[in-house]
Amino acid sequence: MKFVKFRNSLPVIALTAVLVMPMATIHAQRPSRPAPQHHAWDDKSMSPDQRADLVIKEMTLDEKIQLVHGTGWGALREGDPIPPRSNLGASYVLGIDRLGIPDINMADSAVGVRLAANQSRYATLLPSTLGAASSWDPHGAQLYGSVIGRELRAQGYNMSIGGGVDITREPRNGRNFEYAGEDPVLAGTMTGNLMKGLLAQQVMSDIKHYAFNDQETGRDILNANIAHKAARESDLLAFEISIGIAEPSGVMCAYNRVNGDYACENDWLLNQVLKKDFGFKGWVLSDWGGTHSTVKAALAGLDQEMPEDIYFGPALKDAVEKGQVPLSRVEEMDHRILRSMFAAGVIDNPPMPRSVVDPFKGLEDGQHIAEESIVLLKNSGNLLPLKTPGSIAIIGSHADKGVLSGGGSAQVDPPGGNVADPHPGGARWGETVYFPSSPMKYIQKHAPNAKVVFNPGTENASAAALAKSSAVAIVFVNQPMYESHDARTLSLPDNQDALVSAVAAANPHTIVVLETGGPVTMPWADQVAGILEAWFPGIGGGQAIANLLFGDVNPSAKLPVTFAKSDSQLAFPEVPGIDLKPVQIQVPTVMRGQRIMHNEMRLPPFDVDYNIQGAKVGYKWFESKQIQPLFWFGFGLSYTSYEYSGLKVGDNGQEVGFEVKNTGNSAGTEIAEVYAALPAAAGESYKRLVAFDRVELAPGESKTVTLKIDPKYVSVFNEQQNGWQLLPGDYKVLVGPSSTETPLTGGFHVQ
Repeated sequence: MKFVKFRNSLPVIALTAVLVMPMATIHAQRPSRPAPQHHAWDDKSMSPDQRADLVIKEMTLDEKIQLVHGTGWGALREGDPIPPRSNLGASYVLGIDRLGIPDINMADSAVGVRLAANQSRYATLLPSTLGAASSWDPHGAQLYGSVIGRELRAQGYNMSIGGGVDITREPRNGRNFEYAGEDPVLAGTMTGNLMKGLLAQQVMSDIKHYAFNDQETGRDILNANIAHKAARESDLLAFEISIGIAEPSGVMCAYNRVNGDYACENDWLLNQVLKKDFGFKGWVLSDWGGTHSTVKAALAGLDQEMPEDIYFGPALKDAVEKGQVPLSRVEEMDHRILRSMFAAGVIDNPPMPRSVVDPFKGLEDGQHIAEESIVLLKNSGNLLPLKTPGSIAIIGSHADKGVLSGGGSAQVDPPGGNVADPHPGGARWGETVYFPSSPMKYIQKHAPNAKVVFNPGTENASAAALAKSSAVAIVFVNQPMYESHDARTLSLPDNQDALVSAVAAANPHTIVVLETGGPVTMPWADQVAGILEAWFPGIGGGQAIANLLFGDVNPSAKLPVTFAKSDSQLAFPEVPGIDLKPVQIQVPTVMRGQRIMHNEMRLPPFDVDYNIQGAKVGYKWFESKQIQPLFWFGFGLSYTSYEYSGLKVGDNGQEVGFEVKNTGNSAGTEIAEVYAALPAAAGESYKRLVAFDRVELAPGESKTVTLKIDPKYVSVFNEQQNGWQLLPGDYKVLVGPSSTETPLTGGFHVQ
């Protein structure tokens, strides 16, 4: 979702502030729905498609148009009343009372429910989805989705617009924390299971931003150029996998252009790939303000305009009456929306905003996910886990008060307010928000007899002095990330690298805890003894960090993204378009029911050549270019050790088996990774992740792991045949703990 302007050109954040006070009154007086009547489509034995068709037969043209656009965050037009059943969330679609079709109340909910403070409600902040992807745990991803789903229902929402699966093609992307990493198999599997868990709570789900919304700089005007083959083997494969697992209600098309056409009016993306090739049955909704036409968008496969009706309101009705858009196409839009509502259960079992969110259950689940998400990147001399040192210096990043969260439409309101900058009301757009989960507090609980002292890290000399007088120094560093903003560089902001170097020079027992939205450079990596990547760890982050530092939890997470040594190692050493200057352009809006054009300062359109990488995203780029990064994809340490043996590869590589043994003294969970290298005919100078599993092992225990390999994951996309092709030749299978450590090697042959 985007920070756009409301119909009267007031920023939506300002509008929200105006509406905070009346909302209690609005919801206290929220009208109940009309008494239910019996309809033919109430028969639950019929399929969602059959039920949707029966509804459509009874709908008027105005009702058909009504379902294919939103009404904004509040009133649709200046002077209109706010719909009384609107939650004032991300958007609202008016239902059809006479036919028993409920409204659609949508909520931003990438990492938890946004804007809960406006209703005096609590919502659980979960770890970033990039952090959750570090767990490589599909069951944990389903738990993640279920937390969001149950809290959405408790607040009266029936649709989430989370579900980001854009792969980390640009590692400085401000929204990477909302996504699931650089590999399409991992990202697609994790996001698909997250949305599957949400849908199980009878809340409609969404997958986004379709497609190639891989940077925020110029996101609404850039044109991503990429060959169809590379597209299908990279970003689109992640979407294909996640959609196949989750069967989501909606897919949100992106702001940017792809090969010349806007994603929300791109026939190849929407009609050919998504609806035909993927077999997607739900509906396509535009990102907020991402609709640019009526006839072209409707015919290209867009089903619903968000958040308003500039193009899919009166303009669409007019196009139908003039024969420019067939009525059957509008009915297809309605069918996709209605069948998804029936399939999700929001018609038969609508959410009732009566229950109270259980913050203790949310905290418990959030902490569990965080403990599976934090990656141990370095542990020199086995300094970790800590063994009750006499004194501990805690330095930087408000670690005495809380943990960092990600900004934008994924921002969850912190209970009690931002602990780093308290103020009334919910979180403000663009604000750096810390949640009340103090790592220092929980470190003190683990070391009750130690002298634990905090230093804010704002002066290197005083931080180094404290570190020198302490047995252990733990430096917390951060990288705030936001929607609509990319980091200019992978370097930590605010001169934090110098802080770490100063502390490390003063104390050889220095541990760095990173709270970042994505990969960062670490020029001090050789100077410190320990490194933990905590990402944005959520409301249970302080507890989780302390539990890993002291060994109550054995680290198991592994990187879902490659960490470069410098920006120069990337396919784009600078973020494309980041130095462009805004120009004045005309954009549409609606005032008093009339569509008009007004001037705004925006970046000029520009192209990004994703063919430079093609399908070689992340570790595949580094491997193909023979570049040594700082930390490879799939890397992560443990407090125990593992051994791999006994690889067996089935015919045509559709199954692999091997043994993993815990050779250390601690119980742990190993993430076993399976890669494949295709025959020379594929022209690929890199391997691909094709399977993975989490293996829980007691000390000395061995387990046999058997994994299926989807043939698509070892195939190439044939553009001429518009399908996946398993090439003849010799394939390598490589198994091990990371993308660069694969002690087991086998293979198979395809005739």
